[in-house]
Amino acid sequence: MDLLTWIIVGLVAGVLASLVMGGTGYGIIGDIIIGIVGAFVGGWLFSQLGVASPFAGVAGTIFVAFIGAVVLLFVLRLIRGGVRR
Repeated sequence: MDLLTWIIVGLVAGVLASLVMGGTGYGIIGDIIIGIVGAFVGGWLFSQLGVASPFAGVAGTIFVAFIGAVVLLFVLRLIRGGVRR
């Protein structure tokens, strides 16, 4: 994949994960970073579980990155102690 595809996948996965986790997001750059790191986390998680993405191509990459980003945000919120209001 080229750089532009990684940025788009990261943005989509990061925004979706932020919405699912009940946050407002971390801005465009933060969401891209969360999505890209989530892609690595999701890829590692799927390989450890021996599971394949149910989709092919970019849709499958976005799905794996989304799952990884949700796990990443969950762990980050556990470490930070939740949202302080």
